[in-house]
Amino acid sequence: DETDDLKGFKGKQKRRKGATKTIPDHLLPKVTIVGRPNVGKSALFNRLVGGNRAIVVDEPGVTRDRLYGRSFWGDHEFVVVDTGGVLNVSKSQANVMEDLAISTTIGMDGISLLSREAAVARMPSMIERQATAAVEEASVIIFLVDGQAGLTAADVEIADWLRKSYSSKYIVLAVNKCESPRKGVMQASEFWSLGFSPIPISALSGTGTGELLDLVCSGLKKTEDVENMDEEENYVPSIAIVGRPNVGKSSILNSLLGEDRTIVSPISGTTRDAIDTEFVGPDGQKFRLIDTAGIRRRASVASSGSTTEALSVNRAFRAIRRSDVVALVIEAMACITEQDTRIAERIEKEGKGCLIVVNKWDTIPNKNQQTATYYEQDVREKMRMLDWAPIVYSTAITGQSVEKVIVAASTVEKERARRLSTAILNQVIREAIAFKPPPRTRGGKRGRVYYCTQAAIRPPTFVFFVNDAKLFPETYRRYMEKQLRSDAGFAGTPIRLLWRSRRKVEKDEGQFSYH
Repeated sequence: DETDDLKGFKGKQKRRKGATKTIPDHLLPKVTIVGRPNVGKSALFNRLVGGNRAIVVDEPGVTRDRLYGRSFWGDHEFVVVDTGGVLNVSKSQANVMEDLAISTTIGMDGISLLSREAAVARMPSMIERQATAAVEEASVIIFLVDGQAGLTAADVEIADWLRKSYSSKYIVLAVNKCESPRKGVMQASEFWSLGFSPIPISALSGTGTGELLDLVCSGLKKTEDVENMDEEENYVPSIAIVGRPNVGKSSILNSLLGEDRTIVSPISGTTRDAIDTEFVGPDGQKFRLIDTAGIRRRASVASSGSTTEALSVNRAFRAIRRSDVVALVIEAMACITEQDTRIAERIEKEGKGCLIVVNKWDTIPNKNQQTATYYEQDVREKMRMLDWAPIVYSTAITGQSVEKVIVAASTVEKERARRLSTAILNQVIREAIAFKPPPRTRGGKRGRVYYCTQAAIRPPTFVFFVNDAKLFPETYRRYMEKQLRSDAGFAGTPIRLLWRSRRKVEKDEGQFSYH
């Protein structure tokens, strides 16, 4: 029944009302709509996105031809991508004439069979050039066709292209403009020949879109599971060694890449001023080392101390941006400077894992069992933004304890990529709230946490669904982060807590709330 279908559609999208865009766009999976022109891609985009259309995407290289918008369905949130203006494979006679440099007065009959075949053969490459960018970033692809127009050669061509180039992606074939549910089954039947299971929908009336979104969300779940497995198996974390000049970065680098170290392969860096090297740690973990030592030699030609200072900070910032884990090197006998603090702040801001390496530890005189404890207290006091970072003491020039740097970096990366199950996460939150409930406002209102979920890794990102985010002051948010770290770990990595307001939780979602 069409009315029931629309009620279900609106019910599962209730969360859009009053929802705030606290989860960054790049953390959400993308659902891309592809198809030949005039099949209703924009209508379906507007149906799925509603009032959240035309969001600003902060990713480089995004063209103006694609529209992005957030959408909700059940417990899933994702970004819908409309490839309108990108995918244009239905070439008119004039287009073919232009490609072949033949006057349109000749007509199609005037073009030789060989020339026509050559034009058709070039179409797949044109498709790929125009639409690959949109499809590549998709977790799920909605392949949209026109049920009223029926199956066309362009539909067959796109289907072949998708099967050939994107067989690993989850593809849903939607037959649009099926206004009548009964007739829609008949209209969709001829599209079985494309090799996908067609589902009849109407983007204008909303018929069938609920079932379509159920399939999309099912695909998102499968895609996330497969991608997570593949990414973890092949992922090689990058380590950047940063710090002020002359703190011993080069000595640490040379110790790590000594003759006893297994070099896997040299890799050309992504910037012009660094060379990356892959090597294997003591536990067999592969790492990519971002070598900034060579940059230091270039900067040494600067005559001004202030110039050298500025260059070293900029180099450190570039290395931090490209890294997964940062080894921030400080000199044991030197005071922590403003430059050290600036680098530490950037590490936290970029969401990178971090360990603090206190180098030249041998220069500290009269050490005893309490020396490291007192030194750590001093570092924690001056670098409060990195109070979660482990501290390693080393003497790089002799190689003493340098191995601990890689061991610590490996541990930090594992923590940075760790996921908590929803059950364990919410148990931690429940106990934290029971120990210290959210404060009441002067008007007697109190924040309520409905539930929490982990939205991302690297860095671990948690979304708290609450009655009103404004009822949770910064002090309470810091308390919640402290409890998460205390009960769940995450040493060596920043964690992000995002707070999303929801007016109520639907009973049929089976969720719970903390009072």
